[in-house]
Amino acid sequence: MATSKNRYSRIIEAIFNKYYQKGATEISFKRPDITRAAEELEIRLPKNLGDVLHSFRYRADLPNSIVKKAPEGYEWIIRPAGRAQYKLVLVPKVAIGPSGMLAETKIPDATPGVIARYSLTDEQALLAKLRYNRLIDIFTGLACYSFQSHLRTSVPDIGQVETDEIYIGIDKRGAHFILPVQAKGKADKIGIVQIEQDFALCARNFSGLVCRSIAAQLMENQLIALFELKQNVKEGIRISAERHYRLVNPEDLSAEELETYRNRPI
Repeated sequence: MATSKNRYSRIIEAIFNKYYQKGATEISFKRPDITRAAEELEIRLPKNLGDVLHSFRYRADLPNSIVKKAPEGYEWIIRPAGRAQYKLVLVPKVAIGPSGMLAETKIPDATPGVIARYSLTDEQALLAKLRYNRLIDIFTGLACYSFQSHLRTSVPDIGQVETDEIYIGIDKRGAHFILPVQAKGKADKIGIVQIEQDFALCARNFSGLVCRSIAAQLMENQLIALFELKQNVKEGIRISAERHYRLVNPEDLSAEELETYRNRPI
């Protein structure tokens, strides 16, 4: 992975340097630019060309030479801009990751043992834990129903987008909500671009429902961080709520802890 990150960094750095001009807030490029940069640098490309960009969206940080060209309080992100088209864009900086100061809430683990045994990836295991323990319901206060896993569709001016899971929610008034969920394993990071795409997907395909964007991060095998995200024109993506849930055996949840939960503010 270290080797891949190093060559990917050199490629994206070459593309950035080719098109960047002082004061620029947006840099457009196309998929052939990736191939061209690799050829000029004599770098072997992966079979999946998209992995170069995917790594910077969800796994790795952009090279420091690019990071330093962002003003204080801003960062560069890579957005899709149509079929085989992309752009590096300056946006207000926001780190979507678990807070080290947040209290945990214990939830009796209802994940079927056979499901836990055969989960192949952290993401797959996390989605199953969210579903069987009704964690989206608990976190949002809605009655939520899994609508579709790994929904893949196309959005104008963006291109193909994919959401890990979509829930439909209903509140006590009977109002309907659409909840796109992005799930990340311990080694991955929650990317702003994915959240932006979720909002765009919901605006296009579910315009009659209220969109509540959710992200989930597996902190430990049984400890899950949940985030609700908001989007506005001025500030971009921001965290509006965060909770940490630890899945435990029922006997590991004491009467004293339940009493503490009853006295917590909602």
